Amino acid sequence: MPHRRVWTIALCFVANAARADGGTAVPNSGDTAWMLVASALVLFMTLPGLTLFYAGLVRSKNVLSVMMQCFAITALVSVLWLLYGYSLAFDNTGMQAHRLGLHSFIGSLAKAGFAGVARGALVQTIPESVYAMFQLTFAIITPALIVGAFAERLRFAALLAFVAGWFTFAYLPIAHMVWGGPGAWLGDLGVLDFAGGTVVHINSGVAGLVACLVVGPRRGYPQQPMPPHNLTYTVVGASLLWIGWFGFNAGSALAANTTAGMAMLVTHLATAAAALAWMSAEWALHKKPSVLGIASGAVAGLVAITPAAGTCGPLGALAIGALAGLACFLSTSRLKRRLGYDDSLDAFGVHGVGGMVGALLTGVFASPVLGGAGLADGVDSLLGQLGRQLVGVVVTFGYSAAVSYALLKLIGATLGLRVSAEEETDGLDLSLHDERGYSL
Repeated sequence: MPHRRVWTIALCFVANAARADGGTAVPNSGDTAWMLVASALVLFMTLPGLTLFYAGLVRSKNVLSVMMQCFAITALVSVLWLLYGYSLAFDNTGMQAHRLGLHSFIGSLAKAGFAGVARGALVQTIPESVYAMFQLTFAIITPALIVGAFAERLRFAALLAFVAGWFTFAYLPIAHMVWGGPGAWLGDLGVLDFAGGTVVHINSGVAGLVACLVVGPRRGYPQQPMPPHNLTYTVVGASLLWIGWFGFNAGSALAANTTAGMAMLVTHLATAAAALAWMSAEWALHKKPSVLGIASGAVAGLVAITPAAGTCGPLGALAIGALAGLACFLSTSRLKRRLGYDDSLDAFGVHGVGGMVGALLTGVFASPVLGGAGLADGVDSLLGQLGRQLVGVVVTFGYSAAVSYALLKLIGATLGLRVSAEEETDGLDLSLHDERGYSL
């Protein structure tokens, strides 16, 4: 039987097959060992991968502020995941018969506080505790990606409030709609998203775009040059992201199997293709290839292959990576300048645009004719799959934008969003945290 909608099918076990020892599911030590490693790799993407990647891109007076934001998001989301996040994203208990059909859009609170998650409970062949931890690492990195859009100007209290609200009202519903098992709207519709093109990258990228528009540009932008202060950090961070992404994509098979093996291969190939495509385009247009360009291109490839990692073949991965590298390069070097928004570290330009390119191309390269593993169940043509992918992109874009805008306006009217002009000039390290990243 062709591989189809592996992620959604696997998640059916959360509602229907997770059970304590003595049930019909059989634990597998090899799968469990791999998922423990995959969970650590995905957490590694945020701490220290994304943290270093972003820290190198800001000015030296703000290096600690972005590190603090990524660290605090990791801690905050972890607690919220335990209290209600995991349950709302993945549990349907008591929701299936709800006359309003809410289970199509959000889960229940039956597993809030991990109630009912027994030590012996299984999801497929792995402990449910391991599965919950794996999903937590996705929930952590998604809001952390948004930090790049408003870096160097947002108040820390506003950041915490926004992350808590956005995690609750944007991330959890989208995660459930795509990955929530039987009855989840976008999953049942046939939207293919193996590891987070819509849930993670479009969701966070669009939130970043809205945030940088609502918060406004940094003081002096675009007249004042604001180059990265330490590209060494950025290259190290990008390298750690590349390695950690194998857990992100190959781990999404939820087993040490052939799907995981192919997901790892196509992830690597797409990343390499995107890095070369960005570098080549920059070389042709700007006459010199930059270290920042090739590192950014690699991240663009990682983003774009994420939704397709379980369904495309190696040649499809090369195409997805190359097209994403070019699209993200043009977005960050041309579109942003033309429209004038200050997406500080290109959260939308890379994750939003790369996520949309990857989500749409997933519908193309899932086709067996092009080396893919097969279209979604009930979809009988490439155009039909493309249509479903487009629905996923549009719904995620619109929903994330609306929630992000409402939250930012509410926080702006209560806590306030931006630091003062003096605090921004002094730098957030000193003004918000009374510390310096470097000695004078």
